[in-house]
Amino acid sequence: MLKPLGDRIVIKVIEDTEQTSGGIFIPDSAKEKPQKGEVVAVGEGKINDKGEREPMDVKKGDTILYAKYAGTDIKMDGVEYKILSVKDALAIIE
Repeated sequence: MLKPLGDRIVIKVIEDTEQTSGGIFIPDSAKEKPQKGEVVAVGEGKINDKGEREPMDVKKGDTILYAKYAGTDIKMDGVEYKILSVKDALAIIE
């Protein structure tokens, strides 16, 4: 598995299956990229000016919304992951 460094996180991209009210499935080519994912790994945090680690805002298992064009896409064992900075996490879905 991937272990992120510093203030980075690894998320598993959650793809919503889109279907119209009439039952028609929207193909992948017509969909916007998903912006929701489950946090699967968290770095240790950024080191501040005092030399102390700042706590991370997210934890493993959180479902988050992230910035549209953020991060780096990685595919491992057929699963799509994204590595991004914690500042690109916009909200935790509760």
